[in-house]
Amino acid sequence: MESGQGTVVFGSWIRRPENVNLVVLGKSRTSGGHYSSSPSLLEIFSFDHNTASISSSPLATYELEEADGDLVSIAVHPAGDDFVCSTTNGGCKSFELHGEETNFRLLAKDLPALQSVGPQKCLAFSVDGSKFASGGVDGHLRILTWPSFGSILDEPRAHKSFHDMDFSLDSEYLASTSIDGSGRIWKTEDGSAVASLARSADEKIELCRFSKDGTKPFLFCAVQKGDKAVTSVYDISTWKKIGFKRLLKKPASIMSVSLDGKYLALGSKDGDVCVAEVKTMEVSHWSRRLHLGTNITSLEFCPSQRVVLTTSNQWGAVVTKLTVPADWKEWQIYVLLLGLFLASAVAFYIFFENSDSFWNFPLGRDQPGRSRIQPIFVDTQSSPEDPFGPVDL
Repeated sequence: MESGQGTVVFGSWIRRPENVNLVVLGKSRTSGGHYSSSPSLLEIFSFDHNTASISSSPLATYELEEADGDLVSIAVHPAGDDFVCSTTNGGCKSFELHGEETNFRLLAKDLPALQSVGPQKCLAFSVDGSKFASGGVDGHLRILTWPSFGSILDEPRAHKSFHDMDFSLDSEYLASTSIDGSGRIWKTEDGSAVASLARSADEKIELCRFSKDGTKPFLFCAVQKGDKAVTSVYDISTWKKIGFKRLLKKPASIMSVSLDGKYLALGSKDGDVCVAEVKTMEVSHWSRRLHLGTNITSLEFCPSQRVVLTTSNQWGAVVTKLTVPADWKEWQIYVLLLGLFLASAVAFYIFFENSDSFWNFPLGRDQPGRSRIQPIFVDTQSSPEDPFGPVDL
């Protein structure tokens, strides 16, 4: 699906409490560096799980004021009720999504802690939703508590200028990268700097994403190593690089990890997308020329399906169904367990009927039928043949 009028700046999924997935798109008033008559817009679209597509018309629309400038970036709260957008002139604005089914509306609120702070290249909520971080074009890093907006860190010299950021699965760490190729790790509890990611002289760390499956404590980074693009893997217990793999094999503009941590996706600067299985670090899906010749600006996995949402300034928003092995459904797991139980019961019955146990021994030709077997009585008193004698319990 491609978006309608307007230049799409970003796109993101919204997880609703009623297990409904929506899509929010941000559209700019600039096109090719020139202002148009169209205002900057935020639009909410529905998502059809059966057809894996988003609706052609928005469920809700919010028009930004001209004084706010253009949209820059977005972060959606894990609960799906709030999201924050950065603008070129107005700092950051918070939006609350109200309604259900097809009746939605957006309520905008100013954020005093992030008002008039300039364009924020990177915005992110922690996985548990308790913290919010913003990284400015000017290199200023802010980490706040949510929704109280208490300041955890206010560091104006965190980077030369922000390139990317991501929270760890346990919300304990924040990874950030700079346009100068450096990467840093911050502890979100107190905002202290934990480590600087090691790199060689010819390496530039550009993108970063933490693993999300809870068993592999890794940090994935898209690295430009000379004229080669690689995906490096860091151990978050030591922050040392443990290996790298050439997945996309071209410069990446965006990186994403699925919510269950099974897949890692990379979008290129010329419109390709590759998806790799984290367990094997092998590419399992390719979408070549998905945004032909254009930098992919957004790339996110659908919360409930093997579908990705991508955006670019030229081609708008596109939803792509991944050609990866299907996941087990919950009812399929129950059917499998029931089948295993029934198979075990049948196997036990067959074994019992054919066993030579004391209680189920085969009858010989001269033996009486089982119904005629006389009861056996055991003398509880000790006998000379019993070498142990009576047992005192």
